[in-house]
Amino acid sequence: MKNNDWWRGSVTYQIYPRAFMDANDDGVGDIQGITDRLDHIASLGVDAIWLSPIFRSPMKDMGYDVSDYLDIDPSFGDMADFDAMVAKAHDLGLKVIIDQVLSHSSDQHPYFEASKQSRTNDKSDWYVWADPNPDGTAPNNWQAIFGGIAWEWEPRRRQYYFHNFLKEQPDFNFHNPDVQDYLLETMRFWLERGVDGFRLDTVNFYFHDALLRDDAADYRLKKSQEVRPYDMQYHLFSKGQPENMDFLKRIRSLMDEYDARTTVGEVGETHHAIKMMGDYTSGNRLHMAYSFNMLGPDFNAKHFRKQITEFFEGAPEGWPCWALSNHDVQRHATRFMPHAVTLDSIAKLSGAVLLSLEGSVCLYQGEEMGQVETEMEYHELTDPTAISFWPDDKGRDGCRTPMVWSANAPNGGFSKADKTWLPVKAPQIARSVDVQETDTNSVLNFYREMLALRRARPDMQLGRSNFIDTPEPILAFTRGENTLCVFNLSVKAQTMTLLQTIKPLIAEDTVVEAQTLKLGPNGFMIAEI
Repeated sequence: MKNNDWWRGSVTYQIYPRAFMDANDDGVGDIQGITDRLDHIASLGVDAIWLSPIFRSPMKDMGYDVSDYLDIDPSFGDMADFDAMVAKAHDLGLKVIIDQVLSHSSDQHPYFEASKQSRTNDKSDWYVWADPNPDGTAPNNWQAIFGGIAWEWEPRRRQYYFHNFLKEQPDFNFHNPDVQDYLLETMRFWLERGVDGFRLDTVNFYFHDALLRDDAADYRLKKSQEVRPYDMQYHLFSKGQPENMDFLKRIRSLMDEYDARTTVGEVGETHHAIKMMGDYTSGNRLHMAYSFNMLGPDFNAKHFRKQITEFFEGAPEGWPCWALSNHDVQRHATRFMPHAVTLDSIAKLSGAVLLSLEGSVCLYQGEEMGQVETEMEYHELTDPTAISFWPDDKGRDGCRTPMVWSANAPNGGFSKADKTWLPVKAPQIARSVDVQETDTNSVLNFYREMLALRRARPDMQLGRSNFIDTPEPILAFTRGENTLCVFNLSVKAQTMTLLQTIKPLIAEDTVVEAQTLKLGPNGFMIAEI
């Protein structure tokens, strides 16, 4: 537990607390429920858990609107519950990473409550305020991700405040050093409490352009009009500013005061995200970063090669953290179904690819069962994105529905409540943990096998990647000196000529005949060379 580089090549399991396990049967997951189910996570063979936000919040954006950074939201439990969870996780050999939302707070945070009262109080410059244009319009053309302009009028100040997300999520003014100091101290509080690291939400959103210059139109050619106006812009000034680099160094300096701690930053960027990941993890800044580049529909050899190659060629001193699913995107077992023979075959294939990639990895809860996206109805929605843009953008509720533990228990074993915060439906119940536990060929047991292989072989954790020149749809590369990884990313059988003798370690629908590797549809092999 004292290895300062434990995070290199690690696998982290993301927990969405509202949807993991409900211990008090009120229909909402909680910290006690997480503690009760930590043995399941430890049995997978992962290194760490990451909890989406658990701080006190009005829950306008499910905890990503923080009103108190130093307390647990009562819907999840209390500080004693948190301490007990951390203690059990550490006893099981699991590190604990928590979500830290620094770019913005809730509008119910006491500092925003103070800031909006006047232009002269001691918190007046803690958020981003700007005068209106002479005609009363907003200061510039910046758009909010959840819809509408990114500015909200406050009559007491006769000014607008800036919000990248909901109007209830005002952005902090990072140009004020007191704001930086305050947020770093909130992180110190949790480090002292024993957490092993932070997942930094929207890490490239901290600083805005002090001159408030307009964002440009997106220069990329598109087949159709975007659903959200936000996606019609190239966000040159509303985020991703150069001042961010110095603040990331301050975060790293804080982390370096403690043993064996880590950071992983979410790079929310549609332009040059891989380069930004590299920049943010080089030069004594963040330990790791991830982007949305692998969270889309692309499932081909060229795409995977491009992400890995671009990152390590551009940032040889940086470190990525790859993911195929999380709480913000459609589950990848559903996204990749056009490339699938069966649901199980695509779940195993995509898991094998992800867990073979150079870098660290994050698995989203339910991924280990090949869980699929829940089809939501409008009246069931809680996500502001879906509510604003339905039905063209169905939002994030479909990937956030409760974890399914038991096929025959109420609400899939998640809760005994009459109604859960999001529904548990039949397609999800069909992929429950208890059903897969007893099936030796299940996705769950495959994940355990694959994670054990990754842990046992240094090549799979830290070995460099060397891609083999293979045509689509074959993805092939070596890791380190002694490991070969080959994947058929299609529904048609493929063959590949082997240049050396191999010893299969994990294989799915593959056969070696002389110097030929025969890959069935969605077949793959990881072998010793």
